[in-house]
Amino acid sequence: MSRRRRGVMSEEFKLELAKELGFYDTLQKEGWGGITTRDAGNMVKRAIQMAEESLAKGQSK
Repeated sequence: MSRRRRGVMSEEFKLELAKELGFYDTLQKEGWGGITTRDAGNMVKRAIQMAEESLAKGQSK
């Protein structure tokens, strides 16, 4: 078993969030190390918001 920790969000999902939040160009040029702490925080905040919305939709059925 690999000791490397597996990320919670897929790379594809993170790229979609970067596009939505407007820092995809920076990401393409500089990689994940080039984004700001604020951008990273906003990405996590948006992912949580999307998960909560998904859960709420599932519970309303």
